[in-house]
Amino acid sequence: MLRTLLLLLAVVLLFLANVAWGTVSLSLREVWEVLMGEGDGVARFVVMESRLPAALTATLAGASLSIGGLLMQTLFRNPLADPSILGISSGAGLGTAIVLLAFSGIGLLATASAAMVGAIVAISLLVATSAWVRSSTSLLVVGVMLSSIIGSLTSLLNFFATDEGVKSFVIWGLGNFNGCQGERLGVYAACCLLSLLLLPLTFRSLDALLLGDDYALSVGINVRRHRTLLLLLVGWLTAVTTAVCGPVAFIGLAVPHAARRLTRSALHRRLALATLLLGSGTALACLFISRLPVILGLSHSILPLGCITPLIGAPVVIAILTLRRS
Repeated sequence: MLRTLLLLLAVVLLFLANVAWGTVSLSLREVWEVLMGEGDGVARFVVMESRLPAALTATLAGASLSIGGLLMQTLFRNPLADPSILGISSGAGLGTAIVLLAFSGIGLLATASAAMVGAIVAISLLVATSAWVRSSTSLLVVGVMLSSIIGSLTSLLNFFATDEGVKSFVIWGLGNFNGCQGERLGVYAACCLLSLLLLPLTFRSLDALLLGDDYALSVGINVRRHRTLLLLLVGWLTAVTTAVCGPVAFIGLAVPHAARRLTRSALHRRLALATLLLGSGTALACLFISRLPVILGLSHSILPLGCITPLIGAPVVIAILTLRRS
């Protein structure tokens, strides 16, 4: 209980830090006045239209990707499984590549819609495959192959695209928590929260699947049906997050391992909350780090998110797996 409270406190502090400091110089008093419903127009715009939406987006994205990683690692009983390995993120990337490379200069809404369509197509192919493939390991291999095929198609589009289209796609591929405001943020929040509310219904089947398909069958779990439903849940969370934020690597892979070390439990009712909080905290930390060069006066540009998450996530995974082996 104490660890959970400390995690919650850390998430709140990181959230407030991202609202208080950013690329525009504002005093803490100005930020506080805006949050209290006062403040001038410039400060209000910066806090309410930029910093607060970015912090909310990072909180939701970190929680969604981390839970997706936890479900994937349980479903396949593989410590290296995460939402991107099944081609869902690649499907979103292909949809984005089609609109950015074939129709350069297209709007943000169209880009997000294309990413969503691409991810949903990848999910549909996986669900259709899961009806024929009995082994989770075989389905994992199919997902990796699907990701490779989609990656090849994306590379072909890059080869024939214009310079402007390639630049737009590269920028999208770096990831970004700052592109979701207003009604779009409301839709994204609703999609994530409604999906996360379904999590408690999966705990019993996840605990059973962790011990193997045969054990799950012996306690009355319909393995095929639950596997399909879990794939749909992970796919949906990954699809909406990738559509809004672009590909965000390593959070879904690293955070579940850290949550297991912290809780020292394999029960998903304990793991899920720790994973949600750690995921949100990690994403908020990455958002704050991306702004540090501007906050410290070292640069006028924020760091790409896609360059920060691997630097944090990869060492965490290596360290945890090394400690686990020892």
